[in-house]
Amino acid sequence: MLQPRQLSLLGETMPGAELTPDPGVDHGEVFTRRWVVEFILDLVGFTADKDLGAQTLVEPSCGTGAFLLPIVERLVASSAAHSRDLRTLGSAISAFDLLDANARLARKAVAQLLIEHGLDDEEAGTLVRGWVTTGDFLLYPHDRASVDYVIGNPPYVRLENVEQQTMDDYRKVCPTMRGRADIYVGFIERGLDLLKPGGTLSFICADRWMRNQYGADLRSLITSDYAVDTVVSMHDVDAFEHDVSAYPAIIVLRNEQQRQTAVVEANAKFSEPHAPRLASWVRGNNRTTLAAPSYEATCVNGWFGGRDLWPTGSPSQLALIADLESRFPPLQDEATGTRVGIGVATGCDDVFITTNPDLVEPDRQLPLLRSADTTSGSVTWSGRYLVDPWESSGLVDLGRYPRLAAYLHENEDRLRARHIAKLRPATWYRTIDRIDHRLTGRPKLLMPDLKAAAHPVLDDGSYYPHHNLYYVISDLWDPEVLGGLLLSDITNLFVGAYCVRMRGGTYRFQAQYLRRIRVPDPASIDPLIKHDLAAAFVTRDRTKATAAATKAYGLRDAPDLGRSTVMS
Repeated sequence: MLQPRQLSLLGETMPGAELTPDPGVDHGEVFTRRWVVEFILDLVGFTADKDLGAQTLVEPSCGTGAFLLPIVERLVASSAAHSRDLRTLGSAISAFDLLDANARLARKAVAQLLIEHGLDDEEAGTLVRGWVTTGDFLLYPHDRASVDYVIGNPPYVRLENVEQQTMDDYRKVCPTMRGRADIYVGFIERGLDLLKPGGTLSFICADRWMRNQYGADLRSLITSDYAVDTVVSMHDVDAFEHDVSAYPAIIVLRNEQQRQTAVVEANAKFSEPHAPRLASWVRGNNRTTLAAPSYEATCVNGWFGGRDLWPTGSPSQLALIADLESRFPPLQDEATGTRVGIGVATGCDDVFITTNPDLVEPDRQLPLLRSADTTSGSVTWSGRYLVDPWESSGLVDLGRYPRLAAYLHENEDRLRARHIAKLRPATWYRTIDRIDHRLTGRPKLLMPDLKAAAHPVLDDGSYYPHHNLYYVISDLWDPEVLGGLLLSDITNLFVGAYCVRMRGGTYRFQAQYLRRIRVPDPASIDPLIKHDLAAAFVTRDRTKATAAATKAYGLRDAPDLGRSTVMS
């Protein structure tokens, strides 16, 4: 199986003896199936019934013509329908490839097609030499806002695998290529920059930029200045001539205001016979939800804004998330005084955690809860204490605490060996995280990190959480009512959509994902529903919690979590 980082900078190639570039050299070319190319052209509306000769299309990584040949075929058919002379279409197409061997083969294939439609050798040669350029699309001096379509399959190559000088040049012209980005991030950015108002970009490429940190700047650019028109997830679709471990998706972006977004999840059954109907649905005005054996499709009002990760899941799940995000505030909210955080990381648990209640002064120890203390659904304290070197103003003066001082000095070599102590030698006895004494004495909902489903547990204020527990505190929420909401499958819907599922199918209930959960205003929930939520939390009944939460959110049906809501 071809691995993503092996893909060549050449872009698309066509199979066949006459169209094999650089014989004997493995450039890692990937062959997109013809029907997938036709499907993409249909999605964007590049169809022969339109006067395509009056428009301009860019193919940024043409290889030997996998996209280019169907594009030219449609252009030829459109020209015949609209009485255009093919010889006048020199500005209709602009295609690029990094290797001259590929560009020559693309020109040869397209020229043959033009000759078959009536041009002589010289006329066809003139057109294809103008259409196909040997060069680097990312570094070419394009005119901004000059084209109607940018379509193709950009290369999937890690930026660090590119020569250093080229990498630096790419980053200068494509500022969204941050961190360990793949080169296709730059192709999307540069392609968008070329679009006229109303212009369309569509690529088939890996979808990891939607959910990785390196895609943050690109997501911000898209949601700020462009519209997400269509997303077709094709992870299991046989879209290429050879197996490619690239988690592909088709993305359609437009240079216009964000409106509705068509969201499609195609499965392994999706193939050529199913594509025309789906393309017609995407381009049509009646976008009622479709559930076919080979795909599920729905329409989402708007899209997910900002730099944040785009959620993943079935179309119906994404539609539900978009609806909830449009109607409800996030869990962490100043209006309700609700905050999400993580327990303390000490940097040396062997020293800072003890079972000896008399190890140091009584006010220098806090009862500590770990994830293992919450497995039953209620607190079962293991008898461990946190040695606390902090007070409200900072680290304590060890001179005031002789037992604490003696214990810490006894372990001074181990504590000074930590990275945090080497960075700050004067505070060698600190824990990595500062202990927040505002957490003591107040109720907290605790969420263990790695779980197959949400597992909120109520601490009445007697304990301090360890770093494998996340906490939720609130000024206005009744903790048992909020606990019922967090026990429900709506919490699993949100966390599953934004996190990466770990081996064994567990979710990461980390603060960044918990903050994505949307909740109703506690004052707006009917008292009977509050009662049901609290009762479900106390009895650990997820089914009843989900039923009550469904009413609290004003939903007709409970969320369907039967399909995966996380990345593979």
